[in-house]
Amino acid sequence: MPPVIRGNVNNNNRFGLNIQGDLGYEYPDDLDLRPGSDLSLFIINEITERAYESSSIISQRHGSWREMDEILTAYKVQDDEEIKVKNKDSRKPTSIVFPYTYAIKETLLTYAMSALVQDPIFQYAGTGPEDTVGAILLQKKIQMDCEKTKVALAIHTMISDALSYGIGIGAPGWDIRRGTVYKQPSSGILNELKRFIGRSADTVVTENAILFEGNKLENIDPYQILPDPNVSCHKIQEGDFYGWVEESSRINLLSQEQANEDYFNVRYLKGISSLRSGVLNSQRDKPDKDAISSIDMTDVIHMYVNLVPKDWKLGESEYPEKWLFSVAADSVVIRAKPLGLTHGMYPISVIAPDYDGYSIAPLSRLEMLKGLQTTTDFLFNSHIANVRKAVNDMLIVDPFMLNMKDLQSPEPGKLIRTRRPAWGKGVKDAVHQLAITDITRSNINDVNWIVQFMNHVSGVDEAMMGSLRQGGPERLTGAEFNGTRQSAISRLNKMTMLMSVMGMNDIAYFFAAHTQQLMTKDTYVKATGDWPAVLEKEYAAKAKNGVLKASPYDLKIDYDIISRNGSIPGNQSSEAWLRLFDILMTNPEMNKEFDVVRIFKHIARELGEKNVDDFTRAKTQEYTQTQATVMPDDMVRQQVQAGNLVPMGE
Repeated sequence: MPPVIRGNVNNNNRFGLNIQGDLGYEYPDDLDLRPGSDLSLFIINEITERAYESSSIISQRHGSWREMDEILTAYKVQDDEEIKVKNKDSRKPTSIVFPYTYAIKETLLTYAMSALVQDPIFQYAGTGPEDTVGAILLQKKIQMDCEKTKVALAIHTMISDALSYGIGIGAPGWDIRRGTVYKQPSSGILNELKRFIGRSADTVVTENAILFEGNKLENIDPYQILPDPNVSCHKIQEGDFYGWVEESSRINLLSQEQANEDYFNVRYLKGISSLRSGVLNSQRDKPDKDAISSIDMTDVIHMYVNLVPKDWKLGESEYPEKWLFSVAADSVVIRAKPLGLTHGMYPISVIAPDYDGYSIAPLSRLEMLKGLQTTTDFLFNSHIANVRKAVNDMLIVDPFMLNMKDLQSPEPGKLIRTRRPAWGKGVKDAVHQLAITDITRSNINDVNWIVQFMNHVSGVDEAMMGSLRQGGPERLTGAEFNGTRQSAISRLNKMTMLMSVMGMNDIAYFFAAHTQQLMTKDTYVKATGDWPAVLEKEYAAKAKNGVLKASPYDLKIDYDIISRNGSIPGNQSSEAWLRLFDILMTNPEMNKEFDVVRIFKHIARELGEKNVDDFTRAKTQEYTQTQATVMPDDMVRQQVQAGNLVPMGE
């Protein structure tokens, strides 16, 4: 790529145009981060230089990504001829994108979501016996966070981006939601005093408090990422920086400054005429479906940087630290803070199921189908165009003999008059129908062949898409069907296993580390699901109506992450297990050696049952004991006085 020549993007003139005095901001660690200060200019220069360098490399992939956006929308821009056709008759078809790549993507996306987004999404196990209960509580707390912050939707977007563009990016974070809570008065004496002086007593007390704190996952648009181009996508933690551009509004940034003490200098943006960043200029022509109104929009470069504080004039340490910076409009530093996370990593997760081990943005599986998709579109649209032409009459006419207005009349049963020179000479040679030869008749058959090739490349087939099998023998044996199905599924297992190892495990680690470091208040989890007996035994005194209170200290344990293997429960062939189970049940020696109950539960889970323990005798007995019994009021009072009945929860 030729070198990019640009001027100084951080000139003092841009700062000095409309900055009006000192707005009274206090900056962290007494750093001078006022717009126009030497430190501010230095930080902006370092951040924007990295941003432009990264953008010059990653933007080379944007052209291919835009083509993928067009392929996956089934919409094609009409040329002048097709516009005339639609204006004349809107019912006539014009060129489209044959949506087969979209169908393949939906199949792959459905399989990946089924394999990776199970309940629970992230699984943990204690490294030692003393960590078992804590790992269960940690898993339940994180699953509750996933439900409240809709993590499954962010994972869906990550997988969708990975299939379309080759990479999907997520940023695990910590969400704190504040609001008004209602409480009873803490003291009755104050209320009695108010009644004594004639004022009404307080019945409800309101206060601002934390309503929820927990993990969240935010998506980053691949068009807006700014990775370190010196490392591949699966080694981003080894890079010197990782950033992205956010298109926000000044009002939204002001709200963030008000709610988050990490932000500052946002009010200075009001004095800057241009709030857009030059980094995103190459992306302004994105497809209309992604277009954003430019009214009052502000571009913010967020970037994690591994730096030496002394070199950046941010401290005296001479050893690397990870910092987070935010620069708005290439002009104002609105955030600068050491990351301060115990895991010491960039909180960024990337999945790239078709990565090659070297590229920062590898080709996606669907990008490999672009040539076949383009050929399919051409064959299909050329056939439609030929049919559109053939349905119209193509006549050779002698205008000296016929009245052309009568001939062009679209009314059925029309009367065509001859001109005076042709009277009495007959009309045999006045009009001749031009023979039409459909040279595109075989195009649809060719499309079917190309579709099969696309299936081979992508690893899907008609059965996975829910379509009937095309071609082949009339009947398939069970072995043939299972063999073909397992071969196709094994390719998808490999894809989802890479997603799990590369991205999902990182998210699971970040969620657990953030929970242990940032959680400040007690939370409540349900004592159901995995190992309920262990929880009830360990927390018998704390459990109340099946709910356990977990403090931040309870979750500070050593844990291991349980990886997904890329398979879908119920999608595996369990016939072999069923045959083995029959042998175990009929062979006393084998029955002594193996735990048939655990084997049966494993088979049930492989067949798709998620809550096998609900069918155990212990669960049935628990349900029976909790059944309500209707008793007369007098009998209830007698039983309560005798101590045989107590209120629920005591």
